[in-house]
Amino acid sequence: MTVKPHTLYYAHDPMCSWCWGFKPTWLELQQNLPDTVAAKYVLGGLAPDTNEPMPKAMQEHLQFNWQRIAQSIPGTQFNHDFWTKNKPRRATYPACRAVLAATAQDQRFEEPMIRAIQEAYYLQAKNPSDDDVLCSLALQIGCDVNEFEKALHSDITNNALTENITFSRALGAQGFPSLFFEAVGKKPVPIALSYTDSAAIVEQIHSLVAT
Repeated sequence: MTVKPHTLYYAHDPMCSWCWGFKPTWLELQQNLPDTVAAKYVLGGLAPDTNEPMPKAMQEHLQFNWQRIAQSIPGTQFNHDFWTKNKPRRATYPACRAVLAATAQDQRFEEPMIRAIQEAYYLQAKNPSDDDVLCSLALQIGCDVNEFEKALHSDITNNALTENITFSRALGAQGFPSLFFEAVGKKPVPIALSYTDSAAIVEQIHSLVAT
């Protein structure tokens, strides 16, 4: 097994629309990382829990943002039926906790849960702020749903989310997605992001590994 002393941190939120646009490049990037670099997700947490409906102005802003992303990042798709089929809330912490609850069962559930949340939200017009949606996604990816449901709002999961958010801020993430490279024995440094060119990101990482 290859030793991976270096770390690439990916600060994100599963309900971040720019993270959805970045997804294809992120997948390519992971496949082309140097053998000595491990990729690690860090949940940034865009919006805390609320039962309040999303204000109309915020809904319009996010819809405009979806249109802008689709124009800026070729191939990015959004199902705008979300805005008429649901009662949106500005709450992404539930989706973040769902990633942690699934990952706690097995590390191999981490990426499938992130992907399931994104596809449910952006392609299937489902609301990942709702527990019933998150439980159905957990079942879809093969989790033990009873265990998942218990973990979703547990103190352990809440504490893990707080730790992720705190670490994301300590890295310097001011928006999502953000990338930070930590060479062994050194402090993390930010990596310039390209939404369409994974090779440019890989080149930066190779340069840092070599120094």
